[in-house]
Amino acid sequence: MNNAFVRRFDRNIIHCLKKISVPTARIVIFIVFFWFGILKVLGTSPADPLVSKLLSKTLPFITFQQFIIFFGIFEMAIGIIFLIPKWERIAIVLLFLHIVTTIIPLILLPTTTWQSAFVPTLEGQYIIKNLAIIALAIGIASHIKPFNKS
Repeated sequence: MNNAFVRRFDRNIIHCLKKISVPTARIVIFIVFFWFGILKVLGTSPADPLVSKLLSKTLPFITFQQFIIFFGIFEMAIGIIFLIPKWERIAIVLLFLHIVTTIIPLILLPTTTWQSAFVPTLEGQYIIKNLAIIALAIGIASHIKPFNKS
C-alpha cells in the first residue's frame, strides 16, 4: 500500500472522529440517563432494590416512592441537559452530584456490591461502569470554551 494513501486515510478518519466525538458522547449520555431515569419513574428499574437499600441507610425519612420518582426525573434531566449546547457546565455539575450519590453503595452496601475484594457483583459492575460516563463527560468538558475575561 501507498504510505501517502495510508496517512491521508488515517488523517481523514481521525478528522471525522474528532467531529463526531462530542455529539456522540452527548447522545450516549442522554440515552443512558434518560433511559435509566424513565425506568425509575415507571417503576421498572432493576436498580430499585439497590436504591431502596441505600435510601434506608442514608435518608430513611424519605419514602422510596418519592425518592425514586425524583431521582428518575433527575437522571432524565441530566440526559436532556447534555444535549443542549452551552449547558455543558450545568450538566457536568449535575452529573458529578449523581456520580457521588451512585458510588456510595460501593462503600455503604458492600455485601450488595462486592462478591469479594476487587470482584464486584452485578450491582457493583453497574456502578463501576460510571467510570466510562465520567470519561465521556471529561471529553465533552475538554471542548468547552473557557469563560472570557471581563
